[in-house]
Amino acid sequence: MSNLLDNIVWHTLQGPHARYAEGLGAVRRYAAGFPPFAAFADTGNPDLATLAQYVAAGEQIYCDGWAAPAPAGWHIESESELQKMVWNTATPTADTTLETILLGPQHQSAILDLAALTSPGPFTVGSMALGDYLGVFDGPRLLAMGGGRLCAGGYREISGVCTHPAYQGQGMAKKLVSALLHRHAQHHEKSFLRVMRANEAAFRLYVNMGFQHYGTSVARVISYY
Repeated sequence: MSNLLDNIVWHTLQGPHARYAEGLGAVRRYAAGFPPFAAFADTGNPDLATLAQYVAAGEQIYCDGWAAPAPAGWHIESESELQKMVWNTATPTADTTLETILLGPQHQSAILDLAALTSPGPFTVGSMALGDYLGVFDGPRLLAMGGGRLCAGGYREISGVCTHPAYQGQGMAKKLVSALLHRHAQHHEKSFLRVMRANEAAFRLYVNMGFQHYGTSVARVISYY
């Protein structure tokens, strides 16, 4: 498990999401329109010279696992600690008190509005093509959503979990995550997630739900000029 999940972005871009990727040799990134994640076959020795060929000047790129100083031309815009967690226990009992629907292209405007309001990590129009997302509506308003993005080797990420500020504190995020756990189990996928250590509320939620911590890495936003 550890080798695959330790470099899950690489394995995803090399495998299930290869059609959404661009790159060469030991470097891959999502193409324009998708979340700007990049990955390297060797996270400890990233081929940044090759990545530079696929990055626009000043474009912000997300990567993790690389902690060395930046070479000439590259700038570290931000750096944080990424907590990696996996679901290794029984799927929780289904919660029927939250009505969720599978989000689709017809919901794009509401999805992007909620993402802009809550900033659930890098989220673009292309995010919706990378996995199934569930949403909770009150009329036309999207109150909460969550889905899956990275996937490889039978693992599926839980990501993009967010709740409209006016509806936070009602347990929607926990119920959405439970619904996603059920969905992944139905597809014979193992759930995992990645959360910034600074996001204490989300980290505590996932720990209390039963997710197990399996690793930590440096997460960076980098740019090239």
